[in-house]
Amino acid sequence: MKEGFRPKANKATYGTFSKIMVFIRLILDLQLLTIIRDAKRVLPGLKGKILDVGCGDSPYQALLNSQNTAYTGIDIADANTFDYLNSAVIPFDGRHIPFGSNVFNGIICTEVLEHVEEYQLLIGEMHRVLVNGGIAFITIPWSARYHYIPYDYFRYTPSSLKTMFSCFSQVSIKPRGSDIAVIANKLIVLWFRNLLPASRWKYIFVPFWIAMSPVLGAAVAGAHISLWLNLGSADDPLGYTIECVK
Repeated sequence: MKEGFRPKANKATYGTFSKIMVFIRLILDLQLLTIIRDAKRVLPGLKGKILDVGCGDSPYQALLNSQNTAYTGIDIADANTFDYLNSAVIPFDGRHIPFGSNVFNGIICTEVLEHVEEYQLLIGEMHRVLVNGGIAFITIPWSARYHYIPYDYFRYTPSSLKTMFSCFSQVSIKPRGSDIAVIANKLIVLWFRNLLPASRWKYIFVPFWIAMSPVLGAAVAGAHISLWLNLGSADDPLGYTIECVK
């Protein structure tokens, strides 16, 4: 199955221009916006050795306090399939973390587990390499289209997440966003997918989608207001953030 509208890779920011581009992206990329919002709340407080599982281009390393942390990123050997090229990454098989037990004080794993067929094995590995009292910061999507085809396998409910992470002594599962943000997110994808259609004949509808721009703008504004004021139903969120303590 061909992927018609592939998500843009989440890259690390270097310099003023890339930071401006990320700021613009966060206006429309509500999934990434909510992940960064939670990451900014948790990651600056981590200390010691930090492992980023499925790190990609290591976009969250900059949120760590470099004076108090030592960062290590691991990803699958063919991460270029996901549009990531990071020479500093330690390759692994996506199942077994290549480190001993009780090594890391913190773990980061963002938007990875939906791409892992043996997710329970990888969760057990993250638990194994954490020291007692170590913290794991994990995010997963809920309302997300089929992406990075065919390497997209699962969506997890809070009920299943409680079981999946039961090996940890403390587990907090928090929704990111609400149904209002989800609706806006779907409209954003719909608008951009039709503004640049795959089939040439569909370009005759492009003027219609341009005319619909004010609707898109209203939906995006409403989504940001809902995120700011915690409006809408959290039973249908953009995704979930899981914070665990070993």
